[in-house]
Amino acid sequence: MSEPSTSGDALRTSRWLMALPLVVFAVLAAIFWFRLGGGDPSRIPSALIGRPAPQTTLPALAGLNNNGAQVPGLDPSVFKGKVSVVNVWASWCVPCHDEAPLLTELGRDNRLQIVGINYKDSPDNARRFLGRYGNPFGIVGVDANGRAAIEWGVYGVPETFIVGRQGTIVYKLVGPVTPDNIDTVLRAEIDKALKASS
Repeated sequence: MSEPSTSGDALRTSRWLMALPLVVFAVLAAIFWFRLGGGDPSRIPSALIGRPAPQTTLPALAGLNNNGAQVPGLDPSVFKGKVSVVNVWASWCVPCHDEAPLLTELGRDNRLQIVGINYKDSPDNARRFLGRYGNPFGIVGVDANGRAAIEWGVYGVPETFIVGRQGTIVYKLVGPVTPDNIDTVLRAEIDKALKASS
């Protein structure tokens, strides 16, 4: 009588051992899912929050003018004393086309400065992009080789940062600015930065 029980126990043990890797994988996947914001890439935490904006100088986008004057490149000193919205974008980035009108709308808020980092783009295409949608940026730095994006901790374009008046990154939005998040998330974070800085 004891033999069938032993073989039944061995069968259950062997099934459990076969299922164990799947259970471990499911538990680890759940942990990563919740640590990364429940699958929402815009909630991926940034190690740069609370730290000074990268001290990266970027050249101007050649031929980009505003009222006849060249739009300046990025000098890190521009972050001191102003709340800045920094958008990393490219003409080849499909979501960047969708968010462009929303950035233009944000650019009308004279409490802020809107800074663009043009990522791995051709100057002609970048100028055409801004000509098509309007240029919300008072400053456009060219990140031709992608080094600045690495220093900013960019996962992929588009990404948007809010830098407080002290030059510290206070918020990061991974992914595009959308009609759903511009008021509920981005403007709320901008208002926090403006209040904290006043």
